[in-house]
Amino acid sequence: MKSIEIRKTFLDFFASKQHQIVDSAPMVVKDDPTLMFTNAGMNQFKDIFLGNMPRKYARVADTQKCLRVSGKHNDLDEVGFDTYHHTMFEMLGNWSFGDYFKEEAIAWAWELLTEVYKIDKNILYVTIFGGDEKDKMPKDEEAYNFWKKWIAEDRILLGSKKDNFWEMGDTGPCGPCSEIHIDLRSEEEKKKISGKELVNKDHPQVVEVWNLVFMQFNRMANGSLVELPAKHVDTGMGFERLCMALQGKQSNYDTDVFQPLIQHLSQLSGIKYGAEKMSDVAMRVIADHVRAVSFAIADGQLPSNNKAGYVIRRILRRAVRYGYTFLNFKEPFMHLLVPVLTEQMKGTFKEIASQQDLVRKVMMEEEATFLRTLETGIRLLDQQIQKAKAENKTEISGQDCFVLYDTYGFPIDLTELILRENNMTLNHAEFETELAAQKDRSRKDAAVDTDDWVIVKEGELTKFLGYDQLEAEVEILRYRKVKAKNKEQYQLVFSQTPFYAESGGQVGDTGYIETKSGEKIPITYTKKENLLSIHLADKLPQNPAETFKAVVDQKSRQATACNHTATHLLHYALRQVLGTHVEQKGSLVNDRNLRFDFSHFQKVSLEELVKVERMVNAMIRQNIGKTENREMNIEDARKLGAMALFGEKYGDKVRVMQFGDSVELCGGTHVNATGDIGFFKILSEGAVASGIRRIEAVTAENAEEFVYSFQRMAHEMRELFGGSGELMQAVTKVVEHNEKMNKQLAEMMAERVTEIQKRLVEDAIETGDYALIEIHAELMPEIIKDVAFGLRKELKNVVFIATGVNNNKPYIHLLLGDDVVAKGLNASAIIRESAKEIGGSGGGQPFYATAGGSNENGIANAMNKIKEMLQIKV
Repeated sequence: MKSIEIRKTFLDFFASKQHQIVDSAPMVVKDDPTLMFTNAGMNQFKDIFLGNMPRKYARVADTQKCLRVSGKHNDLDEVGFDTYHHTMFEMLGNWSFGDYFKEEAIAWAWELLTEVYKIDKNILYVTIFGGDEKDKMPKDEEAYNFWKKWIAEDRILLGSKKDNFWEMGDTGPCGPCSEIHIDLRSEEEKKKISGKELVNKDHPQVVEVWNLVFMQFNRMANGSLVELPAKHVDTGMGFERLCMALQGKQSNYDTDVFQPLIQHLSQLSGIKYGAEKMSDVAMRVIADHVRAVSFAIADGQLPSNNKAGYVIRRILRRAVRYGYTFLNFKEPFMHLLVPVLTEQMKGTFKEIASQQDLVRKVMMEEEATFLRTLETGIRLLDQQIQKAKAENKTEISGQDCFVLYDTYGFPIDLTELILRENNMTLNHAEFETELAAQKDRSRKDAAVDTDDWVIVKEGELTKFLGYDQLEAEVEILRYRKVKAKNKEQYQLVFSQTPFYAESGGQVGDTGYIETKSGEKIPITYTKKENLLSIHLADKLPQNPAETFKAVVDQKSRQATACNHTATHLLHYALRQVLGTHVEQKGSLVNDRNLRFDFSHFQKVSLEELVKVERMVNAMIRQNIGKTENREMNIEDARKLGAMALFGEKYGDKVRVMQFGDSVELCGGTHVNATGDIGFFKILSEGAVASGIRRIEAVTAENAEEFVYSFQRMAHEMRELFGGSGELMQAVTKVVEHNEKMNKQLAEMMAERVTEIQKRLVEDAIETGDYALIEIHAELMPEIIKDVAFGLRKELKNVVFIATGVNNNKPYIHLLLGDDVVAKGLNASAIIRESAKEIGGSGGGQPFYATAGGSNENGIANAMNKIKEMLQIKV
C-alpha cells in the first residue's frame, strides 16, 4: 500500500466505527505554557481531558502532525542514525471522550491491523501495565483479559511504569497504556531469538507501532492519583512506522514517505544513497528535517533566536551542517526539496502547498546565513588550532569551543571533526562544565513551582463577557499559587469575566477585582492557558468564596482596541497596494502601539507606505461601523472572503469582524467604528526574515503624541540651524560644510600618517630576524591602523606594537610582517594572551590584531608578554 492509501484506510476504518474525522491541529502550539509544539496526538484534545471544555464529539479520529525535539520527548540525536526516530512525524489516532473504553479500543486496533491491513498475527506482541508499588497500582487485569480474546497469552507482556503508564506531565490526566509491537526481522533472525525478548529493547526491527492509552486518573501536585469522573481513550500510531511494516521495509526512510526526498537529494549531491554510512545518515537527517522546518514555517513559526523559533533554527542548521560536511553542499540546498514535499503532502496537508513560496524563501535565507556562520566558525577555529600548534599543544580549550558553540552557533560535533582532521582533541571536561552552567542558568530562569488547583466552586468553562461590558459580577471557581523567579502570584479562574486573555497577538487585560468591603485586588495580567482564562494577582482575596466586582482598565482596553482594529485596516490596505499575496504572519497589539508582520518579498517603498497610510486614515475618517458575527459557520465565513491565519486552529463556528471591505476571522476586541481610532501613523517598516516584513505603527493619542514630538524636534533643529528659513536648506548647508571639512581632515591625517611612518622606520630596532617598532601614544585607532598597514608594505620582517589609553581604557595593536607570519606566528593568538595582562580580550587576523582592556597598569607586562611569545630579546 502507498502511504496515502495507508492513511486513508485508517481514517475510513474509524469513520465506519462512528468516529468524527477532524483536521490536524497546527504543529506550533499557542496558548499553552507547557508546550511549544504539538508532541502527541492528544494535545488538541487536552482541554477535554482536563475538563476545561465540553466534548463536541464522543468519538474522534485524525492524523496529527507532531514534533519532538526538546524536553522529555527528545528524539533529535537519534534522527538519521537509526531507522525509526523522527523530529516531525504523523500520529494516527482514535479517541473516546467518556464513551467506549478498553474493550473496544483493543478489539478495533486488532481488527484494523490484522484484518484490514492484513498484518501477520504471528509478528505482533502487546504490552500492558504490570503495576507499580510506589503508586500502589496493580497490574492492568482488564486490558490483559481483553487481549486474551485476540492474542496468545505468551505474547502479552507486562511493562513497567516507564513504558506502560502514560502521563501528560508532572500533573494532569494519566493512566495505564497498552502498546502493540511488531517484529519485522527475517525468519532466520526470529529463530535465533524470540521477538518477545526484544520488545522495548530499542531493536530497529522490533518496534512499537501503536499505543493505546486508557486515561483513568488525575495526577496531583503531591504525586497522588485521583480517579477521573469520565474515562477516556487516547491512541497514537506512528504513521511512518506503520508504512515501514506494510511496505515490507527495514527502515522508515526506505518507504515512499521519505524516498522521494532522499532520491532528490541524491541527484542534487551526485552521491548515491546506500553508498556510504555518513552520506546516508546525512540524507536521512535532511529528509526528516526539511519536513519539520517546512511544516513549522507553514504554521507561522519563523526561525529565530528564542523559544520555538530557536528550536526550528536548530533543526534547520543541523540539516545544513550534515549537508555541508557529508554531501559537500556549500550553497543553500534544502529549499530545493520543498516542491517535492509539497507534491507528497498536497492531498493531506494543504498548508504546505499554499505557503510553498514563503517556506522556500525563508528556508533559503536561513541556509545562506548559517553557511556564512559555518565559514566564520571554521576561520575562528582555525585560529585556535594555529595558536595551539604554535604552543606545541594538541588540545583545544573547551571554554573557547563553547564560545564558538554558544555565541556563533557552530556545532560542537563539527568542531570535533575538524580537530580530528588536525590530530587534535577538545577538552571535553571544560566544554561540559560551560554547557552545564548554561543549562543551569536556563533552568533557574524558567523554573516555575505550581501548586494544585484549589476548587472553590464547581462551574462551567469561564464565559467571556468582555465584548459587551468592562465590568461584571464574578465568582472565583478555582485558584492556585505559582512561584517563579522568587516572585509569588496567584492564578484565578472566574465563573465569567470581562477580562480579555492574551491571544491572537492581543495582550491580556489588566484591572482589578473589588470585594463587597471595598478591598481592591489588582489583576496584573490575563492570559489563556489552553482554553482557561487565567487572571494573575499578587495576592488572594481574604474570602475567595464571596462574589466580586471585576473591572477592566477602560483606557488601556480602548487604546488596545484602536490598535487591533488598525491592524485589520492595515492588512486590507497592504493587500490593495502591494497585492493579494500579502498575508498576516503575526502581530502584537497593546495599548501603546501595534506590530504587524506580513508576507512580501521586497522592501516596501516610501511611496507605497504613504499610499497604505493614506488608505487606512481614509477608512478611519469614513467612520465605518463594526459588523460582527460571533457564531458564523466557517464555510460561510470563507465565502464572505474572511481572512484566516495559517497556523491557527478554527472550529466549525467562528467570529467574523467586518469594517467595510475588511473581513477577518478574529477573537480580539475592537472599536465600534473606525472613527474611534482617530489617526494612524506608521513608524517603521523592515525585514523580519526572508519574505517577511514588519510594520510598526501607532494610533489615537499615541499617534498624536508622535506628531507633537516630531514637531518639537523639527522646531529644535530649526533653532539649532539658525532659527529661520527652510530646515532642509539649513541642514544641506551644514552637511556640505562638513563634507568639505572632512576632506581637509582626511588630507591632513594622510600627511600625518606618512610622517609618523617615515620616522618609525628610521627608529626600527633590528633584533634577530625582526625589525621591532614600539610606540606608546594617544593616537586615533584609524591612524594606528593606517600606520601599521603602511609599515607592513615597507618592512616584511616588521613587528609593530602600539599601546596607549583611550577614554581611560588601555589598548594594544600588534602587526606582524609577512615574513614573520610565514614562520607560523599569529598576531591574533598572541594578542589574546597578552590582553589578559590588561584585563581584557582581543583578536583579529594572523598579521594584525587588536585588544582592549580595563587595567592600564598592565600595559608594560602585556608588551613583555608579546616579546616573550615572539622570543624577542632587546
